[in-house]
Amino acid sequence: MLLSNYIINDVKPLLVTEKISDLQFLFNQLTYSHIPVKNEDGIYLGCVSENDAYCFESNKSLSDCAYATEGFFVRNTATWLNVLEDFASNNTNIMPVLDAENNYLGYYELNDIIKFFNQTPFFSESGGILVVEKGVLDYSFSEVAQIVESNNGKLLGAFMSKIENDLVQITVKIGNASLNDIIQSFRRYNYNILSETEDDLFLENLKDRSDYLTKYLNM
Repeated sequence: MLLSNYIINDVKPLLVTEKISDLQFLFNQLTYSHIPVKNEDGIYLGCVSENDAYCFESNKSLSDCAYATEGFFVRNTATWLNVLEDFASNNTNIMPVLDAENNYLGYYELNDIIKFFNQTPFFSESGGILVVEKGVLDYSFSEVAQIVESNNGKLLGAFMSKIENDLVQITVKIGNASLNDIIQSFRRYNYNILSETEDDLFLENLKDRSDYLTKYLNM
């Protein structure tokens, strides 16, 4: 399904000439963190947050508080990942959508985008998840894919989940394969395995041998 199908218009942008009391009334009725505002020509100006709305005198107009509007938005051509990133970076649960000519089309709700995200194969398909780590200059996604697919695994998705101290962590979801074989291949390519899985026989065998050696030395 196209992401643009999730654009809704249940709440119309307030005119900048309307009063703060109208804005506060809307926030009392809704669970949105922000409300869109437009000028008299219908041009989107930005959003006012709920926190700011209750700091203003209710008898003032929105134009008196225009400095508080936050101008975030996404295009109707934006990908779901870009939209999700904009939700996070603006700390909002409503995202105005504009077309290429800056016409206001409506907005996305955060819950709808999360549902869309959960319908992607990364979440909807069954499989195992590994978190692997390697030097920033040493890894490549083509290598990650080759390791998975050379062990008859189906790569359902992969993304960088952390970069720190010249190391990158990659979260990989894999279907149709024994994770143990793939884990061993990652180790041969000098990846550290950060996730704990029941299929990781290497760690289990290592622990068993360590326990055996400890018992032997204590005899």
